[in-house]
Amino acid sequence: MENNKKNLKNLNKPPKGESKTQFYEQLAKEVTEDFNRRREERRTLEQQWKLNLNYLVGNQYAEITPTGEVDEQPKDYFWQNRAVFNHIAPIFDTRLAKLSRVRPVMSVRASGDQDNDIKSAKMASALLNSTFSRLEMSDVIYKATLWSETMGTSFYKVLWDSKSGKQIGSIDGETVYEGDVKVIALSPFDIYPDSLFCEDIDDQKSIIHARAMHVDDVFALYGQRVEGKDINVFSLNATSDFGVAACGGKRITSGPVHDNVIVIERYEAPSDRFKNGRVVTVADDKVLNVCELPFINGEEGRRVFPFVRQVSLNQAGCFFGSSVIERVIPVQRAYNAVKNRKLEYLNRVSMGVVTVEDGSIDADALIEDGLAPGKVLVYRQGANAPHFMANNSVPPDFTYEESRLEQEFINISGVSEFSRNSSAFSEHTSGVALELLVEQDETRLVSSAENIRRAVRIIGKQIIRLFKQFALSTRLMRVAGRSNSVELYYFNAEDITSDDVVFDTENELSYTPAQKKSMIYDMLNSGLLTDEKGMLSQGTKSKILELLGFGTLSGGSDISNLHIEKAQRENVTLQSGEFTPEEFDDHNLHIVEHTRCLLEEDFSSKLKAKQRIIAHIKKHKIMMLAALNEMPLVQDMQTASGD
Repeated sequence: MENNKKNLKNLNKPPKGESKTQFYEQLAKEVTEDFNRRREERRTLEQQWKLNLNYLVGNQYAEITPTGEVDEQPKDYFWQNRAVFNHIAPIFDTRLAKLSRVRPVMSVRASGDQDNDIKSAKMASALLNSTFSRLEMSDVIYKATLWSETMGTSFYKVLWDSKSGKQIGSIDGETVYEGDVKVIALSPFDIYPDSLFCEDIDDQKSIIHARAMHVDDVFALYGQRVEGKDINVFSLNATSDFGVAACGGKRITSGPVHDNVIVIERYEAPSDRFKNGRVVTVADDKVLNVCELPFINGEEGRRVFPFVRQVSLNQAGCFFGSSVIERVIPVQRAYNAVKNRKLEYLNRVSMGVVTVEDGSIDADALIEDGLAPGKVLVYRQGANAPHFMANNSVPPDFTYEESRLEQEFINISGVSEFSRNSSAFSEHTSGVALELLVEQDETRLVSSAENIRRAVRIIGKQIIRLFKQFALSTRLMRVAGRSNSVELYYFNAEDITSDDVVFDTENELSYTPAQKKSMIYDMLNSGLLTDEKGMLSQGTKSKILELLGFGTLSGGSDISNLHIEKAQRENVTLQSGEFTPEEFDDHNLHIVEHTRCLLEEDFSSKLKAKQRIIAHIKKHKIMMLAALNEMPLVQDMQTASGD
């Protein structure tokens, strides 16, 4: 505690000969100038992101002008056809739909082989999955993936919110909460790294998180009044010139918010000067707050940036990744040009081009009305009659180029017609060929899927570490167990001994749901799931139905799961006391679960607990035999208890 107070004092200590006011003014100026430098350095990247957004929504005649702005290019001729044939949108939708399946299930690996370590890891795993469910992380990941697929990069900000969680009391009239983790998906427009050429966040010396915030929110959060302006949410420029929407309101180059201010948070990595790093918050040329990095969220108790990076496609030596949209834009331009020139040619063929001798007819009337069916055309006596110019059919080069560009979309994006249109090529009719097509489509997405999984794993680690730092008082956690049961855990920071987060599931794109079901059927047919008599146990049947998505199809399977859950609870009870089997128990399932407990756990230091479980198993066997033979139980039960 004393070290923390000393660190905070050093953060706000001005140099010798300089007042505190001058120190804060200089600090605000330094942070603002640093922000402007970083914004200028990545300006070309921002314009590319805006261009990606425009092409995605269908404004595909936007270009980056020589002034560095994204603007729509005018027509070369008034008659020029400028239709949009958007292939980028279905490619984007297909990739996003497939990547939405990437929702890994994670657990925490125990730090040792002791019972306490194993129990702590089980509790931390339950805490992690419960937090993911409570925060609706599936929606947060979807939002971040939406940004990364559009512009190549997205970020997560993992925070501890002291005003979330359950209400535990009040101090001086203010409500006190137990606090909870908060995870926010950020667009790449919000993050300004110190270097554009450091690939990892941990390699950066500092990171700026800048965003537009309403002046009332700034006052509520920092207690200082600032002047509000109109802010461009993309470029974060205070300006009133936002341009006019074009192309049916689809132009995306800027977006105004009113009565806002640019809030700049500069996160500085730990250094010799600032042992725990530093966070400086500036708005309207004022220092709103100075503090050390607030979260112990790194390896070995270190303080690191609370940001997690997720990219769609990695770029070597670059902090920001790239998007498939960026690769497909040149093909989309060429495709639009070919389709429009083809339509213009068809218009000439169908409408015709009329040649008229000068002065032979009223040209203005002909231009205005054209050659309508049944029209009486009067021309000067002795002059040549107007006639259509000869037009040939559409050249085959148009059709050839159109087909070639459609194939180019597939080659560059990796999304075939099989995925986009839900239809196979006519020459691929066999099941093997269709399965190979699906596998090839998924292969191109594996890298993007692994980037999502890597980001989610880092988020999981930071969540565990934040609870380790802030969950100082005992908390109650409810977790959904198997068979829709509810498990209760009481824990505090001392109970969290490991943050080694691992995946319980493979990459979700490795196997489709249909492939998983097919694999289960193959295992059944090959006899891998049956015993030596070729029979399936009730537990195996229940698990198979659960994997196939029919967990509640059979009442017997539900009862089997309940018996297994009851036996597992009995294993915990038998560690410290006696427990007598009951007549309604499924003795076969109970014996299997109790035997599994004996084989999985180390009872070398718990001989009495081991003896209690062995005696309990004997009682199950006696009751099972008694039910078959209808023999009296009293004497045999007493004998089993005395063993």
